[in-house]
Amino acid sequence: MIRLLLVDDQIIVRQGLRSLFETKSDFQVVGEAENGESAITYLERFHETSLQPDVVLMDVRMPVMDGVAATQIICQRFQVVKVLVLTTFDDNEYVSQAMRVGAKGYLLKDTPLETLTNAIWSINQGHTQLGPGLFEKILTPLPELTTLIPPEFTKLTPREKEVLRLIAIGASNREIADSLYITANTVKNHITSILSRLNLRDRTQAAIFANSFLSLRDKM
Repeated sequence: MIRLLLVDDQIIVRQGLRSLFETKSDFQVVGEAENGESAITYLERFHETSLQPDVVLMDVRMPVMDGVAATQIICQRFQVVKVLVLTTFDDNEYVSQAMRVGAKGYLLKDTPLETLTNAIWSINQGHTQLGPGLFEKILTPLPELTTLIPPEFTKLTPREKEVLRLIAIGASNREIADSLYITANTVKNHITSILSRLNLRDRTQAAIFANSFLSLRDKM
């Protein structure tokens, strides 16, 4: 049984999702919230109780506190809770920001129910899920960052840059291999090369390196 918290400012959306999940015996909607702040209040109230969700379905654009800000706080303070962004917005900015702050997945609201439930199961197990076409949005360079990217980044091959961006959003070696259609051993080789070229100790440092300049966009 996977427990869900539905976060969306439109009550009709929350009611629709609740109705859909009520037809699935392996899911339980334990709560609803109309914005990010309410979601955090809910998690604080029911932390480590039977009403704590396993997965939060999070919209992006909401009043009071948006989904990206809420996702960052949830991932920092309630690390056992997974966040799946479920929204109508597929902007590069939203996708990149949400994944960088800790979301384990990003899907659009027109996703078929079976695909959505499979994604929730996968995310609950720690995997990353992206809707069709969204993976490319993460890999697309942000134009305004061109002059801010550290010179070390230019030492990497195009494939190594792809691997580094996936490391930055928390993807495992297997997830990287599946996403780029390469073997796990090839991923390991790319990571070894990345660490050598950038003079880094491990993949944690690589993720910090990548996020240190990707996050600059948010400060401009």
